[in-house]
Amino acid sequence: MRVYRWFLLAITIFFSVACSGQKTVGEGATPATTISVDGSLSALINPVTGWNYAGGSTLWRLYYNTPDEKEIQISGADQIPVIHTTDGCTVLEYKGLRSRGETVDIDLRLTITPEGDGFRFAAELTNNEPHTIVRELQYPLIGNLQLPEGYKLLTTHTGGQLFDDPLKAILDVPQRTLYMKPDQYFRQYDLQYPRNAASNCFAFVGEKDGLYFGSHDDSFQQTWHGLRAYPTEGKMSAKGDFTRMEAGFYRYPNAFCGDTWTNDASVIIPYEGDWTQTSRIYRNWADSWWDKKPVPKWVQDMTGWQRIIFKHQYGEYLRHYEDLPGRIFEAGKMAGSDAVLAFGWWKEGMDNGYPDYTPDESQGGDAAWKERIAEYKSKGGHLILYYNGRLIDNESRFYKSGEASKVSNHDNTGDEFTEHYKFTGEGTTLGYYDSRTFVIADMSRRVWRDKLLEWADRAIALGANSVFYDQLGVAEEFPNWDLSREYPVPDIFTGRYKAEALKEIRDHVKAVDPDFCLGTEWLSDCTSRYCDFVHIVEFTALPESFPEWFRYTFPEVVWSDRCVRDEVDMVRRVNNTLVKGLRNDIEVFRCRGLIDETPDYQQYLGKINAIRLKYPELLLEGRFAWHDDFSSSNPAVTACEYKGEDRLAIVLTSESSDRQKTRLSVPGYEFVEAEVLGDAASNGRTVSLGQYGLAVLVFRKADR
Repeated sequence: MRVYRWFLLAITIFFSVACSGQKTVGEGATPATTISVDGSLSALINPVTGWNYAGGSTLWRLYYNTPDEKEIQISGADQIPVIHTTDGCTVLEYKGLRSRGETVDIDLRLTITPEGDGFRFAAELTNNEPHTIVRELQYPLIGNLQLPEGYKLLTTHTGGQLFDDPLKAILDVPQRTLYMKPDQYFRQYDLQYPRNAASNCFAFVGEKDGLYFGSHDDSFQQTWHGLRAYPTEGKMSAKGDFTRMEAGFYRYPNAFCGDTWTNDASVIIPYEGDWTQTSRIYRNWADSWWDKKPVPKWVQDMTGWQRIIFKHQYGEYLRHYEDLPGRIFEAGKMAGSDAVLAFGWWKEGMDNGYPDYTPDESQGGDAAWKERIAEYKSKGGHLILYYNGRLIDNESRFYKSGEASKVSNHDNTGDEFTEHYKFTGEGTTLGYYDSRTFVIADMSRRVWRDKLLEWADRAIALGANSVFYDQLGVAEEFPNWDLSREYPVPDIFTGRYKAEALKEIRDHVKAVDPDFCLGTEWLSDCTSRYCDFVHIVEFTALPESFPEWFRYTFPEVVWSDRCVRDEVDMVRRVNNTLVKGLRNDIEVFRCRGLIDETPDYQQYLGKINAIRLKYPELLLEGRFAWHDDFSSSNPAVTACEYKGEDRLAIVLTSESSDRQKTRLSVPGYEFVEAEVLGDAASNGRTVSLGQYGLAVLVFRKADR
């Protein structure tokens, strides 16, 4: 029996009209639904605690287009379904939907199925209304969400974020962005998978139980994690009093007249346990498609990399090839880092000329570059060679040849999407007037995938240890639109295409050399399974940052921090990388400087990496296990576990300005030794930490 199998869940759906009785399905050890007639969800109960999460609101809403209006809302609150039970499932059927006092010929069939310890929510939508398209279905929705005191919002944004106040997190939208939205009706937390959400789930978590929302959909289509707050009373608010939370999933059928669309991927599970239970639920599903190969040892033992621009967008040489085995190597060595992620090593320079990557003959071309790479590697260095995986410069030879238009993404008018990169020197002209313009490659196109493979072969030929493709980790922000039917339709499967491209590259390079590696930018489970390492795109040390979630769910993935660019708040943020198991992205002065120009950073990172390299089998190769094998008496102390075969390490730090002490309990293990940095002390069972003090305690299994 599974950990939380004994939960008895209850969903009650009430009709707005009187009815003589109710039906209950799935009584006993399985989840149960109780139904009457208006389709609103009035109970979703955790029978262990007796808590009812639901608040009696509609389960769904959808949006459709006509030739005259691009978005018309239909709410489940305005419909009367026919409800019946089939094989233990609750079915809500809507034959025709009411919209603005009229009936439109759109049918909707919703199914709620008890499954394991929760419910699976399926939808079938048929559009028979001429000259319309159903763009969006928001379902299932738990409206007027009722949360116990102390519940937090856990998202997978940037690998994990944890908000103490879920309502406040939803309401904390920058006010300037609300100009474009009808904010009198609701406030919305914008979160999409696979984009800023690294995994397709979120949860409301308490210390001992919680409510899990999962989109278990291996098509990897873009899915919105629906988190909204509605006015306390009425349909709109002029005062900003939004107190009624709603949570669910938004999907994009793009169903024309004559189309039928289905989806059965949404699950909602009240669970028992701490937040790690959400990881277990998601990973149990992800194992059905997870295809992660072992990472070569040099990547496991990589403490991070120096991310360096050799030649910049506007023509300035910041570094030269001879610097790689020279000053660059020495600067990294002092910091305990033996890898370089090389940007702008081609003639055109960083974010310029893609995808030409012309050899830089002024430095001796590829032959000279290859020699310097070999010299750097002979000293023990590892080189990661950069390419941008999706951008095409409008001034490149490839674009001017006409080939780009065959592979570039086009918008809902048929024009090419463009992006503008505005790196500056010390003047103002570049950043405000003279930026580069790029179009975006469609990753499903064979021509473009062949380009990616060609670049990998060049990296191998140059003697690099790894190839890196920027911006391939997530679904496309500007997808291709299909204009072949009555309405333009965006491609919502771009995350899947990028995953397929990365798999093809991985298989290609591993066939040549199993130790040659592949990396990309942006963290997403659907793409990271094919990469040896991932460069994160946002901060991992914000107050709400909780990378522990992804680290615990997918401990095989090697990924970095970002944005430590100088010595501001450096100690706290570098400590965070050691405690959370993140590799260090060294990007001094936004990749224009070297770490020897920030000596305090270089020295402190060197101390951190000395500890990593003293215990590589734990801190670099070990499994991130959070608190699986120990407990800490003081929650104000941040502590995480790394597990090897017969030993484990516990890494602890404190950000509090007051001294913190904690006592550790590590059943079945005996203390071996400790390493401390800053204001920290430990006798093996008790740890005392001043602000930003850090301790690493190593234990081994006790003799039985």
